[in-house]
Amino acid sequence: MVQIVPPFAELALLSAIVLGSMGLGGGLYETLLVDPKWPPNPAIVQPSRGGINRGCFWGPSHTLYELALVAATVLVWSDRRPRWWIVSALIIHLAARAWSFAYFIPKALWFEKLGDLTEDQKRLARAWTRLSRCRPVIQFASILALCGGLDASRAA
Repeated sequence: MVQIVPPFAELALLSAIVLGSMGLGGGLYETLLVDPKWPPNPAIVQPSRGGINRGCFWGPSHTLYELALVAATVLVWSDRRPRWWIVSALIIHLAARAWSFAYFIPKALWFEKLGDLTEDQKRLARAWTRLSRCRPVIQFASILALCGGLDASRAA
């Protein structure tokens, strides 16, 4: 028996792909443009000193992406073809979020609260930016899994 994914499921998948891609764009922006510049000039990432407030983007971005991921998971669950693609996207994203909550977010908040960085703190900041380069790659893997789910849902 071939199951047809309802139109709302396809819309949820497309929404998750678009929202995930927006997050990927934000991650690339930070990785390519912000991260190379802020360890020597921490004011760039310190809102209290006129720098960017990354939470204004990442809070809504992740929340909307996660809502779309959950909606897509629920709506495609009855169709086994896209189900495991979506579950894969969800697992990849949850692993990335766990890493973010365990390491990246606490350190980012710490860097935001500091004034000028000592040499030791600059070393830690450079290590943070190097590790952070992995995050867009992980986000891209989650988006690819969603695209696989969309393709599987459209397969006859």
